[in-house]
Amino acid sequence: MLVDGLEVPWGITFLPDGSALVSERDRHRIMHVTASGRATHVGTIDGVAEDTSEGGLMGLAASPAYEEDKQVFAYLTAADDNRVISFRYEDGRVRERRTIFTGIPKASNHDGGRIAFGPDDMLYVTTGDAGQADRAQDRGFLGGKILRMTPEGEPAPGNPFGDSVVYTLGHRNPQGLAWGPGDRLYQAEFGQNALDEVNLLRPGRNYGWPDVEGTNGPRSPRFERPLTTWPTGDASPSGLAYAGGYLWLATLQGENVYRMTVDADGTVGKPQPLYDDRWGRLRTVISAPDGSLWVTTSNKDGRGGLFDRSDRIVRIPLS
Repeated sequence: MLVDGLEVPWGITFLPDGSALVSERDRHRIMHVTASGRATHVGTIDGVAEDTSEGGLMGLAASPAYEEDKQVFAYLTAADDNRVISFRYEDGRVRERRTIFTGIPKASNHDGGRIAFGPDDMLYVTTGDAGQADRAQDRGFLGGKILRMTPEGEPAPGNPFGDSVVYTLGHRNPQGLAWGPGDRLYQAEFGQNALDEVNLLRPGRNYGWPDVEGTNGPRSPRFERPLTTWPTGDASPSGLAYAGGYLWLATLQGENVYRMTVDADGTVGKPQPLYDDRWGRLRTVISAPDGSLWVTTSNKDGRGGLFDRSDRIVRIPLS
């Protein structure tokens, strides 16, 4: 264990010195966590809605130019929508909040929430269908999508649908993003009643929801097929990372970390479960600068049976 005493830690982003900022979803707090495990409250983000279930203060991503601009980006649920903001983290405090992108649909569930900068220095954002499943197929609706935007919140150059932030569509509630060899982008997604999935994302492609759940549904050239699937009771995937030649998947209902080999063509091998029920519900997995994995628990999020256990960050050495 690296850190204890947290409450629904959701997003993690590393800083150049090897420490990290961590968001607490329901308390709307930003914690600074050192590589040795010292945790300090450094700011609370205002404007986060109080009446959320799966929403709140979620994904974090430090600017690719952080050493110069000190900017950190966050995904949060506001009164009327989900949105992306930025703030400065400087001299040990959160400062100067700024709104970057608004209008992502919100609901009591299926709010997405993962953000990450890609190798192209563009910001990728996962959005849930906000309970409007059919609109995941609508390119004009920002829910049920992967979005790609500049750090200023504009459509990124080269996006597949012209002057639109939409990068891929047909998603139910994606919360995992990771880049593997060859800058391939992998994504993890919650299924409904049958199958969760990991996908290899291709710009402009349609991943099938709600017509297809996992591999269940019509086989159509319109829809990309997932690389691998799990029964929903075994997974409910939220976090995804690439490290040491493997993809790593953190799961909530499955209470496990799965490891998958990544083949030369971008496909993945058979998922291997590694930590059955050891820490409870697992939200985020991320590759740390020292080569380890950091994994956050989500036992106080109202969904599991370990409400009396404080949440933590677990460090998993890979060598």
